[in-house]
Amino acid sequence: MPEAVAATMQRQQYAWNQSDLVGFMEGYLPSDSLMFIGKSGVTYGHEATLKRYMTGYPDASAMGTLTFENLKWISLGDQAGWLMGKWALKKEAQEDAAGMYTLLWRKFEGTWLIVADHSS
Repeated sequence: MPEAVAATMQRQQYAWNQSDLVGFMEGYLPSDSLMFIGKSGVTYGHEATLKRYMTGYPDASAMGTLTFENLKWISLGDQAGWLMGKWALKKEAQEDAAGMYTLLWRKFEGTWLIVADHSS
């Protein structure tokens, strides 16, 4: 896995755990072509994905503490790759949550960004 991808995942985890959804979204392509696939269907676009997160996780209590475990990087050349892993949310007042993700990454002008996120 490219070091820049691992670093972005660490920044996203940190931002989430600081209740900073805008910072968390910095790892995603800032475009209407971004795709987020979850249990409720497909969300298209950076702003729509941010709003989806803000609705589902309105405060620090709902967000809990996020951890990522990156399991496998599949290179699709120098400019793209798939990252598969596990996510977990530990919450104080609610049931903990966990699942898997596959993230399609592309390199844009030297910066790796998520262009599709399938989390379940």
